[in-house]
Amino acid sequence: MVAMTGYECIQNRSQMSDPRPSEVLSSTRFESVVETLRAAILAGEFQAGERLHEVKLTARWRVSRTPVRAALQKLASEGLLDYTPNRGYTLRALSIGEVINAYEVRAVLEGLAARLSAERGLNARAIGTLQQALQDGDDLLRNGQITDDHRAQYSRINSCFHETIHASAGSRLLNDTVYLCQQVPVSSPRYIVAFRERDVRRRHDDHHRIFEAIINREPWRAEMLMRDHVASVKSSLVRSLSPPAAADEALQIQQDGSVLPE
Repeated sequence: MVAMTGYECIQNRSQMSDPRPSEVLSSTRFESVVETLRAAILAGEFQAGERLHEVKLTARWRVSRTPVRAALQKLASEGLLDYTPNRGYTLRALSIGEVINAYEVRAVLEGLAARLSAERGLNARAIGTLQQALQDGDDLLRNGQITDDHRAQYSRINSCFHETIHASAGSRLLNDTVYLCQQVPVSSPRYIVAFRERDVRRRHDDHHRIFEAIINREPWRAEMLMRDHVASVKSSLVRSLSPPAAADEALQIQQDGSVLPE
């Protein structure tokens, strides 16, 4: 059996890098541009409030303006972008409350996915994919200091690991709900650009423990490990996006059980 690498895994769902013209023209141009733009947003390639220029995106992906314009309209209708007359489309700015709430939901859903995967057991293909993702991460982190390029590579590895577990849970409803939750840009497993090196290393260590619990058919341990994993990502991300005092206050409010404003 040839294991699917982390890079192949993520590309089977949506392109993370700029596609070649032939790739854009495969299937329909509109669907391809939508998924490519969505992937770029979820990977953190644009900043909150940044304007997405139709002409620049057209040149970047070497397509006509029509599918780019339609893709911008679709993602605006989904809430990823804001539209302002005479200014165009900008990436939606998220409150800390929205980020925390998205991660709270994601922690529950991904924990459930890990538990169901452990209960059902992994097939050979899933085992090979997860083992390859872990090996790719080990090799990447062995290089010492993590560069921006390393973060981009680990983003694909990280996404592959999580998506393989989602698929192994055997629940389309769960997969669809996780997907909706991840449409909050910084709550996607593709988003690691804000994390420090020690954060990335800790997340990857978590992956090893989660895989071990699933492969050993320990459903409740797998669920708790995954929920703790997502919760720790939430804390790191909130601290990276906010001044220290504001981050501490938001996390404390959430821990006390209060509802954060969106």
